[in-house]
Amino acid sequence: MSASFISALSAAKEAAGAQHYPQGALYLVATPIGNLADISLRALHVLALADTIACEDTRHTQQLLRAYGIDKSSGQLLAVHQHNEAQAAEGVVARLRQDQRVAYVSDAGTPGISDPGARLVAQVQAAGLRSIPLPGASSVTTALCAAGLAEGGDGHSGFVFRGFLSSKATERAHEVQLLSEERRAVVILEAPHRIEALALALAPLEARLITVGRELTKQFEEIATLAAGEFTAWLAADANRLRGEFALVIHPAPASAAQAPDDRVLKLLLEELPLKTAVKLAADITGEARNALYERALALKQG
Repeated sequence: MSASFISALSAAKEAAGAQHYPQGALYLVATPIGNLADISLRALHVLALADTIACEDTRHTQQLLRAYGIDKSSGQLLAVHQHNEAQAAEGVVARLRQDQRVAYVSDAGTPGISDPGARLVAQVQAAGLRSIPLPGASSVTTALCAAGLAEGGDGHSGFVFRGFLSSKATERAHEVQLLSEERRAVVILEAPHRIEALALALAPLEARLITVGRELTKQFEEIATLAAGEFTAWLAADANRLRGEFALVIHPAPASAAQAPDDRVLKLLLEELPLKTAVKLAADITGEARNALYERALALKQG
């Protein structure tokens, strides 16, 4: 093991070792989405400490561990991916009941968001066992950060994580139509071999802004904000833009371009409920900002 590896693991132990890491617990460990430097000291400490590491791809994870100087035998790595997640979770539960510390990692990023892990956590919790999340890299939050969106009184409140759209053109077009009516920011992920098809599907959004994040955190990272109708031409301008993984943010429609609000839901709720309760439910149903709904509810009441 090189001196740099020893130094990194020693720093991880010094920074994170004082915390208690109970046995018989599942540790959900976020790993880099591209840049190997984007891993936390606590993640390194837990990966070194774990009796078993459950992972999407054992070969990929073994390479990742070796990059940090962490030595695990093949018997300590357990494959848990989208095709065997339910069955493999039983093996994880069995190891937890033997008081093992089990760490789960996806191939990249935070487990259980767009990668396997959610079913594993659900089965561990159903067995009455503990799951402990270790936060870290995520393409979702990285893309949102780069988009420069501010939450305010213009109807934009929060975001929606949509993940991968359908691979079928008709279904994808329908999904985009639904997203065009979404008043919050929308995060989409896409693979390089489907990015041109996605660009064509998003073209009907025309002037709606999208932030494109390509190869986020990696050497050839590229981030651009452009109109949806320009996305296809942007990809065609450089052949390299068809390479790498993508995370995209569809910006909320600007207030000036937004359609007049449809207050049917709000009116129906106001007929049966107190104002504040009606506004809360309307916000949950429509995704609109509560402040804007509250102002319209007051106007409706006074009218």
